[in-house]
Amino acid sequence: MECLDLMSQIEDARQQLYRIQMEYDSLLHPEVIQQSIVLDGLINQYNRAKVGKVMN
Repeated sequence: MECLDLMSQIEDARQQLYRIQMEYDSLLHPEVIQQSIVLDGLINQYNRAKVGKVMN
């Protein structure tokens, strides 16, 4: 996946995480934790893509 696409998805996921956290007013709510996992996965994908470009 293109890094620019991933950056856009990361920003969308970050904003969604913020909205969910504000809605439930808790970092421990299951939906907040689930969205945090989604965001972490996207960040990991982005980092792997960047490392892959450096290695090639």
